[in-house]
Amino acid sequence: MAAGGCGPFRRFALPPHTSRSSSGQSSTGGQSSAGALLRKLTFAAGFAAALLTCVLPAQVQAQGIGILRDTETEEMLRSYETPLARAAGLDPEAVKVYLVGDLEINAFAMQPANIFICAGILLWLRTPNELIGVMAHETGHISGAHLTRGSFAIKQAMVPMLLSMVAGVAAMIAGAGEAGMALMGLGQAVTAARFAALTRVQESTADQIALKLLNATRQSPMGMLRTFQRFAQQEAMSAYKINRFAVDHPVGQDRVADLEALVDASPFREVQDSPQSLRTYQMVQAKLAGFVLPVKDAMIRFPVTDTSAPARYARSLAYMRMPNFQKALAEIDSLIAEEPNNPYFYEVRGQIHVSMAKPALAIPDYQKAVRLRPGAPQLRLALASAQLAMENQALAGEALQNLKAALLAENDDLFTWYQTAQAYSALHNEPMANLATAELNYNRGDMQKAIVFATRARAKLPQGGADWERAQDILGAASGLMRQR
Repeated sequence: MAAGGCGPFRRFALPPHTSRSSSGQSSTGGQSSAGALLRKLTFAAGFAAALLTCVLPAQVQAQGIGILRDTETEEMLRSYETPLARAAGLDPEAVKVYLVGDLEINAFAMQPANIFICAGILLWLRTPNELIGVMAHETGHISGAHLTRGSFAIKQAMVPMLLSMVAGVAAMIAGAGEAGMALMGLGQAVTAARFAALTRVQESTADQIALKLLNATRQSPMGMLRTFQRFAQQEAMSAYKINRFAVDHPVGQDRVADLEALVDASPFREVQDSPQSLRTYQMVQAKLAGFVLPVKDAMIRFPVTDTSAPARYARSLAYMRMPNFQKALAEIDSLIAEEPNNPYFYEVRGQIHVSMAKPALAIPDYQKAVRLRPGAPQLRLALASAQLAMENQALAGEALQNLKAALLAENDDLFTWYQTAQAYSALHNEPMANLATAELNYNRGDMQKAIVFATRARAKLPQGGADWERAQDILGAASGLMRQR
């Protein structure tokens, strides 16, 4: 996520970078289309903003979908997806899972192998097994090559519509206005029906693949069944009559009926979530609720009478957003007292101090979080950001080392490159600051600026050195991309 136990704080928001090419998309479905514009979220009085990275599909870039970064949540999602991807014969490292900062009850997949989980569905689902079922379905779309086929199908489905438009315009020119309009409408109807039929088949196929993946990983399919049963109940309440041939997903009750027989036959039907898995899910849910829900709603969901660990976790973030920093600190301090080796509690306390404009108090907490989870790049970034906020040259050197460690794990994160440029600038190393800025602009898709800053860096870096070679590589790659465009 963007901040407060949810990632680094920052003083500005970079815009999404240039989109490049279209890609396929499929959706588990919930309340509205996965292609809807999703808002970016800011946090902690402007200290943080959701940030896109270069690995995201062009559709996500173009729509400005807000991606939330949070190490704790990402590790949980990754632990769910890795066995599913392996069972599907996919490279787990190639399948990327993102948390979307939107309260829509939805999940969707995009080319080439990206799964997006909306915050709304994570808060709506009740157990890890239910979320795993949703992720198995989306992995089924990837495994079944539905995303690539979907893109091709869209092009094929457009043919009758384009032909009908040509015929309709010709008829209208000839004076048959009503006939021309009818021809154009017919083409649109045929196109919609063709595409809906394809996606209905793909959704059913993804369900079947998901069942196989859950069985292969010895997990219960009951969570997936319960999720679609709830979808079906909502569908029944929201629509008196549905034209089953005009919707792109199987009608809810039909989908449930198809699943029930397969679920009953599963030898792992009665497998339950472990207590530890359930607690991790509840803590992540609470943390997310405290971050994305309106503060009033978060406090209703987790009232002060609830003294459980998830409730206190949620309130620590909700109080920070009010802001009521003293109550926020009291809640997170109580959790730290109970679990002194939980890195994410220290991360939240660090963000509370950042929100209070006291980065000096945040640094020890972030340092503790990094010591407990040294391989987490977002924790390193949070620590480096607090160190740079002190405007101290010695701390800038330490920040640079943390940023370099973060880039070893995520070398396409825009904010990490921005902070790296700031660290070099604080250390009066202009050539390296320019090189980091070139990396930033290359990763955000601004090839013109990447060329400008790479040229500046190359002019002052030792010729033939590794950094000079990197500037040369950026110039070559960026120039080639500009020529293609």
